[in-house]
Amino acid sequence: MADQDAAPLGIIAGGGALPGLVAAAARASGRPVFIIGLEGFAEPAILAPFPHEMFRFGAAGRMIAALRAHGCRDLVMVGPVKRPSLLNIRPDAEAARLLARVGRAAFAGDDGLLAAIVRVLGDEGFRVHGAHEILTNVIGAGGLLAGSEPDDLASADIARGVAVLHALGTADVGQACVVQQGIVLAVEAAEGTDGMLSRVASLARPGPGGVLVKLVKSIQDRRTDLPTIGAATIRNAALAGLRGVAFEANGTIIMDREAAIAAAQEAGLFLIGINPA
Repeated sequence: MADQDAAPLGIIAGGGALPGLVAAAARASGRPVFIIGLEGFAEPAILAPFPHEMFRFGAAGRMIAALRAHGCRDLVMVGPVKRPSLLNIRPDAEAARLLARVGRAAFAGDDGLLAAIVRVLGDEGFRVHGAHEILTNVIGAGGLLAGSEPDDLASADIARGVAVLHALGTADVGQACVVQQGIVLAVEAAEGTDGMLSRVASLARPGPGGVLVKLVKSIQDRRTDLPTIGAATIRNAALAGLRGVAFEANGTIIMDREAAIAAAQEAGLFLIGINPA
């Protein structure tokens, strides 16, 4: 992404370490940053090294005013956020106006809502970019990163998982599923990947373990909420009795790549980037 004459990059930050990594990468390229931290999601320790302000979810008017006051025109939305109930948002006047423009998408799946928010922000004069445009080194490439090549059964489970996620993605449901011996043990919903993995062990069948498959949703705007895996994902997959993890190549963020690979090697799991097409 061009530096737009070093105008500050605005970052709307949810949870986890990614907002800090995006901010550090932008700053290392010579670009200043300003972070909007979403209260209850963004981690103060992650945001502390950078200029930032915290806002409640429904304070869209104050957020937009702060971004404009800091000269931000380019935005990145990064870090997990669990969608609050519309009854709990308590929108300010600007948020109410923007929600009216989002319309029915406010009641759609997460990616439908995010895509609508991106459109509205564009109408407000902002350019929304994907985190992967800043963190180019964290996108997982294709091929085997750890472990042994999947055998025929694991390969068939991966193919089954791809088909399931393509169908679910059209309905804006989940980025991940677990398949064992052709049986879909679990699909990701509002609980997230780790929550899904926590219930898989009790569902497993005797015999070879299953696989975790994680893909970009078929209807997803890739500027928001790309699939993310890391060492914790690998460890949770191992605890669930799985044999490996397959992710969409060139569409998945791998947090701390070396740690994720080491965790897979230690657990004896394969970690592989696939082309779902």
